[in-house]
Amino acid sequence: MIRLLVGLGNPGKEYERTRHNAGFWLVEKFAAANGVSFRKDPKYQALVGRHEASGAWLLLPQSFMNASGRAVQMLAGFFKIKPEEILVVHDELDFAPGIARIKQGGGIAGHNGLKDISQRIASHEYWRLRLGIGHPGDKNQVADYVLHKPSVEDRAAIESAIDRSLEILPQCLSGDLQGAIQKLHSGEPKKAPEKKEIPVKEPAKPAAEKSGGLLKSLFGKK
Repeated sequence: MIRLLVGLGNPGKEYERTRHNAGFWLVEKFAAANGVSFRKDPKYQALVGRHEASGAWLLLPQSFMNASGRAVQMLAGFFKIKPEEILVVHDELDFAPGIARIKQGGGIAGHNGLKDISQRIASHEYWRLRLGIGHPGDKNQVADYVLHKPSVEDRAAIESAIDRSLEILPQCLSGDLQGAIQKLHSGEPKKAPEKKEIPVKEPAKPAAEKSGGLLKSLFGKK
């Protein structure tokens, strides 16, 4: 059973539409669809809500990405929530926009929000819902890339992945993570096959042109 749903992002108007805030987008959309209202809690430095149907807490840390773990540690500690009862929703560079996958534990792949959470709660065993945002192709451009808005096409793909994730979120909250994984992963958009370019053959030159070219090369132009 998931008792704490965490969305990762950066606070402030200047960041709300950036790729790094994909985790916020999903949790905010889930809250809106389920009548959950957030209140700003200065103790946790976070927006906090309660999903009445499941009893799960919803958390949006407001202390910037690299300090996300503080709110998670404090709320989980107060309500005695174990790492395996936490689901963290975050942006994922390694997946293309439109892909959403769930896993438990594992590495943090350089994600500063996950890094801080793992350090604060001293565990990697929490669940992650990873929303693909694509990769800029150069690791030196990553910091700038995640803090910019996605293209219209990419945003639509990310929203599609969020909508599919919202369909299986009740299963996650009830504890059927494996069923949720199977449904979410099997519903992934299929990658379009790459079109193979057919080489265009140049038309054969007429015999007269060929022989004329040969004579010119032998005797030169008149």
